[in-house]
Amino acid sequence: MALLAATAAAARRLARRHDLILLHTRLLRTTSSTHPLPPDPYPTTPAPSPVRTPPDEQFAAWVTRLRPGFTASDLAAAITAEEDPDLALALFRWAALRPGFRHAPESYLAALTAASSGRRPAAAEALVHDVFAGACAPDLRLFNASLRFCCARRSLFPLAFDMFNKMRAMPAAAGCRPDVETYTLLLMAVVRRVRRPPASMVYLHAVRSLSRQMKASGVVPDTFLLNLIIKAYARCVEIDEALKVFREMPLYGCEPNEFTYGYIVKAMFQKGRSDKGMEYYAEMREKGFVPSGGVYMIAVSALALEWRFEESRRVLLDMLDCRRKPDMITYRTLLEELCRAGRTEEAFEVLEELKGRKRGALDQRMYSELLDGLHWISQPHQNSQPVLDKGSDD
Repeated sequence: MALLAATAAAARRLARRHDLILLHTRLLRTTSSTHPLPPDPYPTTPAPSPVRTPPDEQFAAWVTRLRPGFTASDLAAAITAEEDPDLALALFRWAALRPGFRHAPESYLAALTAASSGRRPAAAEALVHDVFAGACAPDLRLFNASLRFCCARRSLFPLAFDMFNKMRAMPAAAGCRPDVETYTLLLMAVVRRVRRPPASMVYLHAVRSLSRQMKASGVVPDTFLLNLIIKAYARCVEIDEALKVFREMPLYGCEPNEFTYGYIVKAMFQKGRSDKGMEYYAEMREKGFVPSGGVYMIAVSALALEWRFEESRRVLLDMLDCRRKPDMITYRTLLEELCRAGRTEEAFEVLEELKGRKRGALDQRMYSELLDGLHWISQPHQNSQPVLDKGSDD
């Protein structure tokens, strides 16, 4: 009896509360209609989410295509075949909730590829962290794909080396030791940060460490990987280290290409070793390789500054024959150094020769600027110094 009385009292209290809520709602409607609220001076718009929820029809269609008891390979094929990255990631998450299903490396690889190529960095980063934490069995292709994603983003650069150390610590039977692709990805990320010494010496230490670990692990590099190492040494003007790797290339069955010689020649001229630079330049041209425009311009300018005008002129003409276009600084360096050496007439002859060439001729604007510069530098000035030979001790 007491229980029934308590139940009735609770029902009356709920009814009274319901009436109060209705009355409060009516008062709010009346107030808003008669006295509308002032607009918010600082409206906040929610940021659009990069991950879009796929339509239910498309998601249901893909779910029905997966037969009961599907495997990780079937799921990976479905994710790869789907062009919509959001739908592919929704399938990946849905499969993880299925009882008895466990993701395999191929499904993680397919989801990571869909997220990275579909510009879903947050989802791709979450997948990389799952792989690093051991959410699935170790796999070399999956680790390399994760490294590729981490190396492309500065904030994930430390995670890339953590994953690299994890791969090195794995037993050889797992088949996940770093290979040529692994070292190539890491060296590409490091070499992109190598600019000029002395700041780049920190990254050069990482290049040396990776090179030693690669040799110690027995990984046979290819030409592209060795070019990356030579490029890092050449940018830091470590000529001896670059030449050492250059001479080791035949031991790995690799042949130098135009990029290899370009790095060596450019570093030689930057170091001031023009004689060796010309030797490697001649060897490069004998093999039919064409240097880049930057290599040509550094060679012309370095030779002109040493007053080796015949060689500088020959390299410049070879550059024009190979359809490489010099900049204004390269032309001015050669012509103005000729004037400073007291060979003003030869400077004007070279300028006219460059203008009259059929291949790589000067345009009118550049010709006018160079001609005005030669006229100005050939005139006597108040504080002019006597012309001295570059090889004299005076």
